[in-house]
Amino acid sequence: MTALVQAQELFARVAGSPAAGVWSSAGRANLIGEHTDYNEGFVLPFAIQHRTYAAAATRGDGVVRVVSTFAEQPVELPVAELAATFDGPAGHAVTGGVVPEWAAYALGVAWAALAASGRAAADVPGVDIAIASDVPIGAGLSSSAAIEGAVASALDELWGLGLAPLDMARVGRRAENEAVGAPTGIMDQVSSIMGRADAATFLDCRSLETQSVDLGFAREGLSLLVIDTRVKHSHSTGGYRERREACERGAAAMGVPALRDVTVADLDRARELLDDVTFRRIRHIVTENQRVLDTVETLRAQGPRAIGDLLVASHVSMRDDFQISVPELDTAVETALAEGAVGARMTGGGFGGAAIALVDEARVDAVAEAAAAAFADRGFAAPHAFTVVPSEGARRDV
Repeated sequence: MTALVQAQELFARVAGSPAAGVWSSAGRANLIGEHTDYNEGFVLPFAIQHRTYAAAATRGDGVVRVVSTFAEQPVELPVAELAATFDGPAGHAVTGGVVPEWAAYALGVAWAALAASGRAAADVPGVDIAIASDVPIGAGLSSSAAIEGAVASALDELWGLGLAPLDMARVGRRAENEAVGAPTGIMDQVSSIMGRADAATFLDCRSLETQSVDLGFAREGLSLLVIDTRVKHSHSTGGYRERREACERGAAAMGVPALRDVTVADLDRARELLDDVTFRRIRHIVTENQRVLDTVETLRAQGPRAIGDLLVASHVSMRDDFQISVPELDTAVETALAEGAVGARMTGGGFGGAAIALVDEARVDAVAEAAAAAFADRGFAAPHAFTVVPSEGARRDV
């Protein structure tokens, strides 16, 4: 059964009637540009074929009710109480036990979408939303942004909000930052909502300008293999927040608004000003921004077979300078390269999740099998390997 059908059936079971429609948004893979987004830098993600679906319809009692296939106990909140629940300290509704984290993504989008539109709670009806997804959870493929994009798309139409795609991306980011309490940038939401088939989205995270960059994988006989380590991570806790705080300290020490304003030529001065750990965090961001620019230029001038060294350098920087890799991710990357991958790197926020490998189509199975064998040899749980295809962003499906 497809996730779209699961969403429809779950909706009918909970609401007692068919949904008015089904909206979806994509997961995303990030080709290169990790942790640069909240530093106002550059990223190059693309939407993937794995999607989250939101079956939805209005209801007459002014209540937003959400349910999902991974937590079928419905969570309800009156539209009139959204602001009181989510305004204030980031994530207080989640940390205070008011709303389960999974539901905060959807309800937070409702709160942020209403605020972005300027509409009053009394101006919109209640809504039932049933969510199902085939985006792998915890793999660094932005299952959270896919939820946000699907729900934002549904509410935009059902509530008549008139939000542009970039507005919906901002809504998703606000929900994740302030309702859930995860201090992420806007890359995931832009890619999930605004993705285009057969292309990556080159995003300037300061201006929010986007350019579509042809990837040419199919033309060159290449596939992008995701090797999900099954090591779960969470953006709302721990190391992610610490890395972001280190970046903020580094920018302050360098006297700039964000690390976007620090260049490779400035790194010698940064080394003098910063402690070793903070310097290495900053060096990753600065060199990663340059690698994104170089990757865009290389794709346009030479095609995807020429970007392998940039992908590998990105992984080394995340492993050694930003220190967000784990042994399973390193094993996936090393094995893929040993099996002839054009390039490979960990992707996503780190501390688990997935690696990506750009490989010849004929070598996909061999690389996946080699990764499984390497994981078994080192006593790791078996990885899950699958290919992703650059795909369309948010849309109405039914």
